[in-house]
Amino acid sequence: MITGKILKTYGWPEGKIIGLAKSAAEDLAKTGLEQDAILVWLDGVREEPGKYLADPTFAALARECLRRSKMPYDEAEDIVRDQPASFAVWGEGLIEGQAVAQMENAMRLPVAVQGALMPDAHVGYGLPIGGVLAADDAVIPYAVGVDIGCRMRLSIYDVSPIVLGQRRAEFRNALLDRTRFGLREGWELRDRPDHPVLDDPTWEATRLLKSLKIKAQQQLGTSGSGNHFVEWGAFRLYADDEQLGLNAGEYLALLSHSGSRGVGFKIANTYTELASREHPRLDASLHHLAWLSLSSEAGQEYWLSMELAGRFASANHAVIHQRVAAAMKLRSAAVVENFHNFAWLEALPDGSRAVVHRKGATPAGAGVLGIIPGSMGDAGYVVRGRGSEVALNSASHGAGRRMSRRAAFESITKTARDAYLRERGVTLLGGNVDESPQAYKDIETVVAAQNDLIDVLGKFTPRLVRMAEEAGEF
Repeated sequence: MITGKILKTYGWPEGKIIGLAKSAAEDLAKTGLEQDAILVWLDGVREEPGKYLADPTFAALARECLRRSKMPYDEAEDIVRDQPASFAVWGEGLIEGQAVAQMENAMRLPVAVQGALMPDAHVGYGLPIGGVLAADDAVIPYAVGVDIGCRMRLSIYDVSPIVLGQRRAEFRNALLDRTRFGLREGWELRDRPDHPVLDDPTWEATRLLKSLKIKAQQQLGTSGSGNHFVEWGAFRLYADDEQLGLNAGEYLALLSHSGSRGVGFKIANTYTELASREHPRLDASLHHLAWLSLSSEAGQEYWLSMELAGRFASANHAVIHQRVAAAMKLRSAAVVENFHNFAWLEALPDGSRAVVHRKGATPAGAGVLGIIPGSMGDAGYVVRGRGSEVALNSASHGAGRRMSRRAAFESITKTARDAYLRERGVTLLGGNVDESPQAYKDIETVVAAQNDLIDVLGKFTPRLVRMAEEAGEF
């Protein structure tokens, strides 16, 4: 039996924490573990408590370890730089001044250590969309974004895209019948999908996550509104590719864009508010970029929640693709998938490690596959990252908006949008004028502006596009 005296010998301090360690040790002993093995487990919790917040045996002990490590608030922590740290920019002529100013503001943060701005960048909340920010021991919820884990998924089928014309009504009905879009849309109870992500024990780790599991059950396998879509199209692979396992040629493909919906939205706002309270003296212009120390209880809670939201977003895409493809009796030959609203703990060029936030940016490490879409009427591209350290191993996440939603509503007519789509042979199911192709930058120019960051492997051309008919995002 492991006693308090033994635990003290191994450096465990007096107080509540030693009682929690003893309780965890007793639970481990019941499984048949020997004393030395139990002590190793306890040391692991003490060294990296954030990894155990969802573990029923160690959660209470892990949380107490994090609470004991909390440092008192120091006003000096919130003093921002007078001048922004430098950051690299791609496609400078394509980016509006306000987005550059937002990035400069972000680089004034005391925790900012490196940044990059992609050619699709435009104004967002806090960090511009298309911004990449590395922070020292800090995670910034709004530098990840409110749609945590928003991502792309492309399923490629070993079938000629000619079938889209031959069986157009069937492909159209597969999108209409097997997808759900919009703020209030979900699957009817009898049709709700099942997926292992719903059994993830992390849903029980915090009060917030427990409350969000119902939302996850309602929204699994659905898409938000705004720029989210599911679309059939033609994919041309330019050369044989071992990584994809495909020969050069033309293929039928299904492309989707969506995220963690209401789950990620609630997590983002909850922890941004908490971060703001933890930094009461932070310059008001940086309010949306308040951060949480990665070694704090709140920081670890957010990280745990962010990763769960990412898994949920991936499950959404998996369900969507499975259901739509099943309607057409198709099985994928290759799949490409990537996040573009997420944070990772990564190595920097100087060998240090930092939290790299990509808000509307595609991971583009050496050999990493990704998807850069255009618009409802323009091509997208499958790319392979070249691993640019200056760009923090990143690339753009799309063409990027060249006008705001309001400006699009005021300047683009439905007639003009539909004529653009008709000229390119695209059929739109749903969709708002604010998502018109004319509201976006030219994808060819955006891709060309980052040819030192990516290699283009193939081109996806949309043919049947499904989007929500209402404004909003989640």
